[in-house]
Amino acid sequence: LLHREQEIDHLAAVLSTALRGETPSNVFVYGQTGTGKTAVAKYIGREIEKINRRGTGIMQRVSHIYINCKIVNTTYGVLANIGNSFIRNWGEDLIPFTGWPTEKVYEQLKRRIDEVNGVAIIFLDEVDQLFYNSGDDVLYYLSSMNSDLSEAKISLIGISNDLRFTELLNPKVRSRLGEERITFKPYKASQLYDILVDRAESALKPGTWDDGVIRLCSALAAEENGDARKAIDLLRIAAEITDRDGASRIGEEHVRRATVQIERDVVSEVISDLPLQQKLVLLAITIENLAAGEKLITGEVYRTYNILARRLNMNVLTQRSISGMVSELDMLGIITAKLISKGRYGRTKEIALAVDPKLVRNVLQNDQILSELIGTLKGKALDGWKQISLI
Repeated sequence: LLHREQEIDHLAAVLSTALRGETPSNVFVYGQTGTGKTAVAKYIGREIEKINRRGTGIMQRVSHIYINCKIVNTTYGVLANIGNSFIRNWGEDLIPFTGWPTEKVYEQLKRRIDEVNGVAIIFLDEVDQLFYNSGDDVLYYLSSMNSDLSEAKISLIGISNDLRFTELLNPKVRSRLGEERITFKPYKASQLYDILVDRAESALKPGTWDDGVIRLCSALAAEENGDARKAIDLLRIAAEITDRDGASRIGEEHVRRATVQIERDVVSEVISDLPLQQKLVLLAITIENLAAGEKLITGEVYRTYNILARRLNMNVLTQRSISGMVSELDMLGIITAKLISKGRYGRTKEIALAVDPKLVRNVLQNDQILSELIGTLKGKALDGWKQISLI
């Protein structure tokens, strides 16, 4: 793994005690998206298990378990998935995916780890998603499990790009989870260049790329947040665009077009993942923005949201709740919301779309609930939205 030698050495040093049957410290791994956190964690886990399989004498069995908490994001689901990782014959004594009391799942998990009689290293990737969805119960269970085990030990590796959530954890959980901290810094342009050259040499045909294209992809990714994943995606999508154009060589224009496509894809994914109420707020902002042709205030957005919510027979949230959702949309970069003073009328937010309204409409129309509502509005084309009569 290029340019992550220091982080690999640090994590390896912490976890190497598992090979002697000792309990490694719990580790919190933090870094922005695309800084190599997951790749390093998986690499270290695999390497320790390889060494363990070759070891003799004092070497102990080490289990490497990886859970993506964005996918498995409940206390029950995490405990069951870890417990089922120790099953030798699939189907025998399987912890069901639902139906058991959490305490029973926990007892089964303890028994299975003890039966292994070794050290279990548990990687919880995107652990912040687990916390936001289910609280810190599962982190409490796992971080205190060593005191309940008699024949085995566990070590937790929490991976996140959100350091703020740790401030909301139970103080005991926060202390146990963060015994060691490793921070992954964003890649520099020169480091991204090395990564892309390595990737291009293995994935692209000779003669289809040049040094200038690699340097451009590296610079664009480094300008934003040093995201290796984005740099690789830029090169990959630029190559796909080149192929569709029937060109023989990736050029700067292909990279520029790839940048636009990636931005649209990211925004589309963010909007698609919004809760329904927040999508409704975004729809209200889009309609009002097109109708007014200028920045809005919270009251105007709330009026339109209220009407849309009633059309869908949905619970109408308070204006204070909607104001909070507007702030969240601002943080996501979908809108801009600036707090302004209205003198004796108090303060309000000045709101405007920060993305293409056509993109917003197209994404929201893919929502099964909102598609029918949008279809009933006068004029399905965006030009028609300016004359929408909502009442």
